[in-house]
Formats: sequence, structure tokens, C-alpha cells
Amino acid sequence: MTKRQILITGGAGFIGSHVVRLFVNKYPDYKIVNLDKLTYAGNLENLRDVENQPNYIFQKGDILDQDLLADIFKTHQIDGVVHLAAESHVDRSLENPAEFAYTNIIGTLNLLKTAHTFWKSNFEGKMFYHISTDEVYGSAHDGSFFTEETHIDPQSPYSASKASSDHFVTAFNNSYGLPTLISRCSNNYGPFHFPEKLIPLMINNIINNKPLPVYGKGENIRDWLFVVDHARAIDSIFHGGKAGQVYNIGGNNEWKNIDLVKLLCSIMDKKLNRSEGTSERLITYVKDRPGHDLRYAIDASKLKRELGWTPSVTFEVGLEKTVDWYLANQDWLKNVTSGNYMNYYEKMYTGR
Repeated sequence: MTKRQILITGGAGFIGSHVVRLFVNKYPDYKIVNLDKLTYAGNLENLRDVENQPNYIFQKGDILDQDLLADIFKTHQIDGVVHLAAESHVDRSLENPAEFAYTNIIGTLNLLKTAHTFWKSNFEGKMFYHISTDEVYGSAHDGSFFTEETHIDPQSPYSASKASSDHFVTAFNNSYGLPTLISRCSNNYGPFHFPEKLIPLMINNIINNKPLPVYGKGENIRDWLFVVDHARAIDSIFHGGKAGQVYNIGGNNEWKNIDLVKLLCSIMDKKLNRSEGTSERLITYVKDRPGHDLRYAIDASKLKRELGWTPSVTFEVGLEKTVDWYLANQDWLKNVTSGNYMNYYEKMYTGR
């Protein structure tokens, strides 16, 4: 492969760490610069296996710091960006929408401006790849699927901030000719997922015999994507996608939240040698959150047709791999669930 200098933002996070690991290992001639602020969701323990690789550099910092971005582009001669840094949890966006606007919109705009400044004399061989979410589409009606042409209809402060950043990326492509890509993925799951999200939260609570909070009646439907497959898709899009295009990434695995939680309970009971039904008795229904989209469903046929990508594992296989990883890495779980995280979620789910 031709040597490249790639900036990956948010590379210590859940999805970002899998992308960093894949790029570092697959492309030894690339220089991979990981920029991460190391907030509650960023964890360098996620990257212990690659931290000493000669083609990997970690830089702690914030995408709101324009001087830092300029220094990184200049020092490392960045010619590609894979932008994952974002505030991503819907419940937190309801508590503090301004923080999401600053990071997700202004932070993305800072990156776009920096890339344009350093690349405008010659866009050849450059690429700005923005990782978005299917939540920008709003809720899918029964039987329908999100395509790349689906109307944008965000329902939460989080999805509104991501939709706005998507528009800025498109605008820089249209207005300045900046080579850009956007992908929108369904719900990810897998190793290193911070346990405020549904699957790792349930796994952690089952291990500790804590209540399993399910919003409303658990009827909300999500399409689930194994994070390793998402990283593979990002690799394919970055190297083969057509500039100016949007690509949807989905796992073709629609599950109602309540059915997913019950499946997890069954798997965990077997893994923990508990009698069937033990974990399911921990299910607790809690008040639904505002703006909770009923269904997400991705049509990823464009990605398959143009770049040949398909998921590598079924949901059942991926979920069992995920459970096995969390059970084998309970020290990691204990480390990331200590401190403010636990206080925040105990309060949110109990109403105290």
C-alpha cells in the first residue's frame, strides 16, 4: 500500500479503538495518529495491544482546539481523516444539548476547516471521512428501510447535532471541493463498549444481579451491527468509496429491545451456570425517554453492491462472542464503571 498519514479522531472510544486496531495492523506502512480527548467513553486500555506499534501515535486533545488540529496536520502531514470523535449517548444529550452541539457540530467544522486549509492547494489523494449514525433519519415506518436518500429527520439533540455535522461535511464537498465521505451505521455492539449502552449495561447488571432497565415496554426496534464488521466497512469505504457519497452500514439484524434483553438473559444464565429465568427476573420497565425513535432499519445494499461488504457474523454468534469477552474482561468492566458513571446512571434509572 502507498504510505499514508491518517488522523483518526475518537480512536480510544468503542468504535474508534476497533478502527485504529484494524488500520495499525493491516497497514504497517501507514502512520496512524489517534486524537482523543479521553472523556468518560475514551479509554487507552482499549488499545494496549497496539500502543507500542511503530506506526501508531496517540495524541490527547480536543477537536475544539483549532491550534492543536493545525499542529497535528502540519507535524504529521495528514492526508486522510477518519472522524469518529463525538458525544454519542442520547440520554446525555437530553441533559446537556449544548455540549453535543459544541463537540459534534463545531468540532467537526474545525476539522473540516483545518483539512481544507492544509489540502486546498492539492486535493489529490486526500480524504475526509465522517462517521455518522442512522439516528439522523429519525424513525423508520413498518416495512421501510433507511436508504442513503432517506429524508433527514432527527428527533433528539444527539441526532440533531450529528445531522448538522453531516450537512457541514456535504457543504464542504459542494462548496470547496473537499473530498469527503459519510457513513451512517446502525447500533454497534461488541468488545470494549462503554456500559451505558444497552448490551454492555445489561451484561454488567446481570453479572452483578442488578435491575435491567428497559425503556417503556421494550417495543423499540434496532438493527444491530458487530463492531468488528463496522470497522471492516469503514476500511472498505475509506479506501474504495466515491468522494461526495454517503454509505449506510447495517447488520440486517432487527430486534425488539425486550427480545434482545431476554436473549441476553438466557445466554448469561448458561454462561454463569444460573437456572434458566434467573436473570430475566431482573428486568425492570422504566419511563420511556423523550423523542425515543420506535424503529431503525438500515438498507446497506449500496455498500454491498459497490464495495462488496457484508457482515461476517450473525447476531447470535456476535452476541455470544461479546458476552464471552465481557466475562473474560471483568476487570476492564470494573475500571470503567467506577466513579461518576455509576452515580449518574443510578440516579437516572431510579429517579433519585
